[in-house]
Amino acid sequence: MRTLRWVIALLLAITTLSFAHPALAEGNPAKGASLFQANCAACHLGGKNVVNPAKTLQKSDLEKYGMLSLDAIKTQISKGKAAMPAFLGKLNEQQIEDVAAYVLAQAEKGW
Repeated sequence: MRTLRWVIALLLAITTLSFAHPALAEGNPAKGASLFQANCAACHLGGKNVVNPAKTLQKSDLEKYGMLSLDAIKTQISKGKAAMPAFLGKLNEQQIEDVAAYVLAQAEKGW
């Protein structure tokens, strides 16, 4: 019985740690704000979209188009899509993470 408890505790610890994200990988919305201003605001000022007004950065639109997650936003920033250029290379992965965190935080606040 005691061995079974240890095995369960060990499996729980391994599972928990394997899905944990390191602190450095989390985006910093404050840093993302200045990066957004420098790289994204020309098309997305105030969470809008001057190229395609139907696809804004508002929470409802992000939800509607399956983009209301940090990973989805990071992918969009990194790879681009349609008229949006890819920013991986212009921005490093941490900067992209920061911008994505900022966009998600602003969407939650309503821009």
